[in-house]
Amino acid sequence: MSTTVKSHSNWQWETATAGAVAGFATVAATHPLDVVRTRFQVNDGRVSNFHTYKNTGQAIFSIARFEGLKGLYAGFLPSVLGSTISWGLYFFFYGRAKQRYSKHREEMLSPGLHLASAAEAGALVCLCTNPIWLVKTRMQLQTPLHQIQPYSGLYDALKTIMRQEGWRALYKGFVPGLLLVSHGGIQFTAYEEFRKVIVDYKCKDRKSNPRSSDSDILNSVDFAVLGGSSKVIAIILTYPFQVIRARLQQRPSVDGVPKYMDSWHVVKETARFEGFRGFYKGIVPSLLKNVPAASITFIVYENVLKLLKLTRRCD
Repeated sequence: MSTTVKSHSNWQWETATAGAVAGFATVAATHPLDVVRTRFQVNDGRVSNFHTYKNTGQAIFSIARFEGLKGLYAGFLPSVLGSTISWGLYFFFYGRAKQRYSKHREEMLSPGLHLASAAEAGALVCLCTNPIWLVKTRMQLQTPLHQIQPYSGLYDALKTIMRQEGWRALYKGFVPGLLLVSHGGIQFTAYEEFRKVIVDYKCKDRKSNPRSSDSDILNSVDFAVLGGSSKVIAIILTYPFQVIRARLQQRPSVDGVPKYMDSWHVVKETARFEGFRGFYKGIVPSLLKNVPAASITFIVYENVLKLLKLTRRCD
């Protein structure tokens, strides 16, 4: 019994470690596209402190020209910290939830239980990391056109927000953030279901060792395809929540008045002035960032997990 408990504990920490490493690798490779996406999301055409970008390529060139590398990597520290913590906690909570739901079950989990596991993990991660994402968004939106004293870093941002706006400001965008839990649920459910299809296809296509695990049957190309395709589905279905959250998390004006009061206010104003397309602003850089990022994440995650399991077997 103690051996089983120890094995489960090892699995959870291996999963968390693999997720954290995957998250860091993803952010380091794709951060400039994240900056562009955030600026597209909040630019409703009615503000004067943002450059008007025509497309993703022009936006990257413009930011690099006027703000340099610092502009392209604005908010990098909170992004790395938030992503690393988020992925680590996500895979940890997701693994524990799956273990709990599969207790006393010999068969594989149903899509509904995969969805429940992912949703539970996402809600817990959202609660833990919302302040970090708020700071990341605000730092990415700092440009030379801003009249407000910019944040010098993560600590200064947190201290300034607490002093000027109070601790509740750290949870702006929390409601759409909770709704975005469905993003992870959709992505992981699609990932698991597509994974079953590919594993079944490969097992039928060639004679596989019946004792082989999924990770032994699948390779890095398979993980890349699985991660990318599941991410596309999740982005298309949940992207409006990302726009709503980004707009809510903007820094208040010089007089301290926020542009949007709550999520419903964002929805009404966006629909009124921009229509349906307003809810999908920045989706191109989002896809360019997140689809390959999801592929990188799952390649790193699955291979780090395989390495950790192999190391444990050797011990």
